Parts: sequence; structure tokens; C-alpha cells
Amino acid sequence: MTGAAAKLIARLGEAKLDAFFVSAPANVRYLTGFTGSNGLVVVARSGLTLFTDPRYTIQAGEQSSCPVRVARGPLSRAAAKLAARKRWRRVGFESGRMIFSDYSTLRDSLGRAVTLSPLGPLVEELRMVKSPDEISRIRRSVLTNSLALDAALPVVRAGVTERDIAAELEYQQRRHGAEKAAFDTIVAAGPRSALPHAEPGPQPIIANHLLLIDMGACQDGYSSDMTRVFALGRAPAKLRTIYRAVLEAQQAATAAVRPGVTAAYVDGQARKVLKAHGLGPAFVHSTGHGLGLEIHEAPRIGAKDTTVLAAGMVITIEPGAYIEGLGGVRIEDTVLVTPSGHETLTPTSKELISL
Repeated sequence: MTGAAAKLIARLGEAKLDAFFVSAPANVRYLTGFTGSNGLVVVARSGLTLFTDPRYTIQAGEQSSCPVRVARGPLSRAAAKLAARKRWRRVGFESGRMIFSDYSTLRDSLGRAVTLSPLGPLVEELRMVKSPDEISRIRRSVLTNSLALDAALPVVRAGVTERDIAAELEYQQRRHGAEKAAFDTIVAAGPRSALPHAEPGPQPIIANHLLLIDMGACQDGYSSDMTRVFALGRAPAKLRTIYRAVLEAQQAATAAVRPGVTAAYVDGQARKVLKAHGLGPAFVHSTGHGLGLEIHEAPRIGAKDTTVLAAGMVITIEPGAYIEGLGGVRIEDTVLVTPSGHETLTPTSKELISL
């Protein structure tokens, strides 16, 4: 049994539960190693049981670190049958993850004799602090992401479309070892860079503007995340000034990362710098987020997140400033919280390079 599983089982006793049904794919993988698209883990005081369907019989047997039960039909119904045999009376479920149709099937299958208890992000809380193996996987993912950017930059020039650049970036990620992009790649040029989550468009990019690239690789199941901004020729002076301010904010927030400080404190360091430059209203999102098996994990590096950072957490630091009609700047690294402070894992330069 893994340490994470033992901690989760201990929580059952604290919550006075007989079992906990885990259905989120990332949480299923974290607890069992199973990577299939249909899995449910029953966490009981005696241990873990993985439920899946016949498509994954072989895969689950190879990957799972716990007993596997193959079921036809809804997995929640099969898990409910186990609950009936065990005569469990209180069963928890992931309230923020289980879809309503699965909840309804589970509720109807368990019947009135069993109390369903909604539970918060118990597994996600365990996942915040990464093991040495997880950190190694994230390091590889970060390196792959940076190598992919380097390999794709030669195709970036005026006249090429945002979509073509995004396609080249994702192709290079796979060439360098990633199984997929960690999220839909963002490529935005000129005024469109003021859209924090711009979708790459069909229009050719033009000279003398900024180009924003936000990309992440998924390798060995673990995500990386990086944003860099480039000048296509000579970018407008105001945008170069904004770039310097955002870089200062990113460096200030990164310098604040260490065990014992809150996520809100780190966020505040970035906001303080941008406010001093008159860009407070232009910073419209949080300073960062955790990542790992998913691209967005706890903690959220935001103004209201009181999570205390601990060694082993991996987060992004990505302040930005966006001016409608002109453009935007975001600079992002993947950062590891270490026992003595932090380590910036992203090796790519943050200099404003002209392409």
C-alpha cells in the first residue's frame, strides 16, 4: 500500500466512513497507477479496489497496484454491490468530481440503508506535495516543453498563422518525448495577445508586434507549463515597457516562493509590482497554480488562497498584463518549492527576443 493510500484510509476513520469512492481519472491514477479512461477506486479500511470495464482488463492488471474488478455497466453500480456485501452504512464520494448521472446511479444502487457523504478534495490535498518520482517526471516534462519551443521557433515569422505555429509546437513536443500537449496551446499575436486564453487563429502574424506563446507538455503523465513572449521585429515601446514590468513582477513572485509562506503572499508580491507600474487593473488572473497529473491543481496562487507552501509542491508563476487593442504580456515558469526556498525548473530565457 502506498503512503498516499494509507493517509487516505486514515481519513476514513476521522470522517467515520466505511468507504470512499474515488472517480476522478487523475485521482484514480494517483492511487492505483491505472491510466485508463474508465476507473473507480473503492477506498476501504482493508485497502483499495479498482473497478474498470472489460476494455481495460489487461491494462488494469499490468498497471494497478491493488486488486482489480472488471464490471459491465456503470462502475458505480458494481461498487454499490460490493458495499452491499460488506454491509457498509456510510460511503463517501468526490462531490466536486462525480457527475450527477453517476451519483444518481450510485444513490439508487446503494439504497436507503446507506448514507452517501459528499467529501471535498481529499486526494487533491495529498497530491499537492509531490514525491521524488513525481518531481523527476515533471522535470522531464519541463525540459521537453522547452526543447519543443526551441525546435519550433525557426518556423515563426511574419506571414505564418497562429494555428500553424501551434501545430508545430505540439508536433515538436511529441518528437521530444511528450505523449500530448498538457492543454490547448495558446498562440496570440499583436492585439490578440491581450486575450489571456486566446485560441490560435487562421490569420497570419504581422511584423512589429508581440507574439505570446503559452504551452505545456504532458510526459509520463505529468504536466509542465510555460509562457514566453517574443517581439516580431520591433514591438511598440509601450509593450516593451509592459514587458519589463511583468518580468519584474514574475521575478518578485518567484523570489517569494519558499516553505511557510501562503499562496496569497506570493500572489501579492506580483500584484505589488504591477500596481506600482500602474498595471494593477491589467492583471486579471491569479499569479499561478499547482500542476502535476493535471495542468491545474491546488494550490491556486491567488489573492484569497491561504494554502501554506511546503517543500515538494510544484507551482507556476505567471503574472500578466493585458491592454485591449494593444496587446498583452505573460511570463510563466514552472517552479519547485524546495526545503530552503525554490528552484525554477524552466530553463528557457525570459529575455524579450526579437524573431
